[in-house]
Amino acid sequence: GTALCTHEVGRRLLLPGNGMNISLLTVGSLKERYWREAVAEYEKRLSAHCKFRLIEIKDEKTPELLDSAAAERVRKREGERLLEKIDARALVVTLEIQGKKFDSEGFAAEMAKLEERSRGELCFVIGGSLGLSKEVSARAALHLSFSDFTFPHQLMRVLFLEQLYRSYRIRTGAPYHK
Repeated sequence: GTALCTHEVGRRLLLPGNGMNISLLTVGSLKERYWREAVAEYEKRLSAHCKFRLIEIKDEKTPELLDSAAAERVRKREGERLLEKIDARALVVTLEIQGKKFDSEGFAAEMAKLEERSRGELCFVIGGSLGLSKEVSARAALHLSFSDFTFPHQLMRVLFLEQLYRSYRIRTGAPYHK
């Protein structure tokens, strides 16, 4: 079983995540209704554990013929937009293929550490189709990877939100599907 992970503040018992501001900053928007519905469901579930917000920035038009210089320009422009939206106080975690991998229990433990280090403000970042700029990646305290596979950003949002929600379920000792 998973032990209940709580902190006592004065006489008030805080469950994991209570009082946390968690933002998910993404490139592009969700156009299909089924993705928006999935994200909305996890936003509703997360509301019991944290103050969650999704922030979308406009994606750059990608030229048909894309050389490495053009790809770098796209990443840089999207990166500038992302950095404008990151709260200066936030502890930043980027989702990147080359990042650190966890299983669900390991991610739950890592979330506890991130919450402690963050002083209440956590920002997760998912880049566009060409990835993140060096500047955004450099701003991160942790680079997180879900897999060596590449996923569409719409699906990655849902996968991330499911694992974030699962991390709270694990940390509070609530049942979850293995």
